[in-house]
Amino acid sequence: MVEGKEEGGNHRALVLYSGGLDSVLAAELLGRCGIAVTCITFTTPFFGSAEAEKAAGDQGIELVVMDITEPHLEVLKNPRYGYGKNLNPCIDCHALMVRVAVERLEEVEADFIATGEVLGERPKSQNRQALELVAKLSGAGDLLLRPLSARLMPETRPEREGWVDRDRLLDLSGRSRRGQMELAAEWGIGEYESPAGGCLLTDAAFSSRLRELMARVPGFDGADAELMKLGRHTWTGSTLVVLGRRHGENLLLMEKALPTDMLLRERDIPGPVALLRAYPRGASPNRKDLKEAARLLGIYGKGKKPLKPEKVVEAGRDRDEGG
Repeated sequence: MVEGKEEGGNHRALVLYSGGLDSVLAAELLGRCGIAVTCITFTTPFFGSAEAEKAAGDQGIELVVMDITEPHLEVLKNPRYGYGKNLNPCIDCHALMVRVAVERLEEVEADFIATGEVLGERPKSQNRQALELVAKLSGAGDLLLRPLSARLMPETRPEREGWVDRDRLLDLSGRSRRGQMELAAEWGIGEYESPAGGCLLTDAAFSSRLRELMARVPGFDGADAELMKLGRHTWTGSTLVVLGRRHGENLLLMEKALPTDMLLRERDIPGPVALLRAYPRGASPNRKDLKEAARLLGIYGKGKKPLKPEKVVEAGRDRDEGG
């Protein structure tokens, strides 16, 4: 679909790409303007690349996948421009992604950065001031093009230099996505992700769980963040107890357990697996932690009543255990 063969295809754009409708349209539009397109998507414990990989495959676009967990956690813990409705530091996050893309320009032999952002689509992170901030904070400056709203914004270098014909770019704005959907239909794009996206930081329940981790363990890392996505959570002192809610979660808990974690299960009856992670990292769960884990294993197990510690045993770290 995206070929970049018109006008010789002499320039290349590195497009930030989620697989959602806006980024799909941005990549398609640039291709129709004769620009060669390489896309880049990012992974952290809070969002992945599956949708982007599927959409890029459908469009026939080269996709670079990058794990940005460490710098993203720094942004999450101390966002310069704060959070959205939940724990989503969107302005700082977007600036980080664009900065990483700028650093990859030479490697992928691209001339400029493009995103699918639409002016005014999201009141906090896509208003005019926020879009200008992202360009400045990321270091991209006027190498950052938003093709879906370009004609409503100051001219960028790709437009001034004639790499992209500004008259062929769009003037979409606002929260309605009707214009994007009509364009998708016109261009034969039949499948695309919903506008809500897949970032867990926009989810109220997940954000509440993560806030507690941030308060209790300010130096938490990606392995801790991964646990926030799984099971039932209980804190006992400085130890986190996570219970699998189904067989698949039991397997994931065993898979993500660190060597210093403890894994427990009921001795006689198949049921939940409990992962105990004591802080500071490497500390051992105490007697109180073990009693609470046993109690929870009983309540959420088939017996539906608290267990005593002597009724639980360590769970194996293979993928065959856990009911």
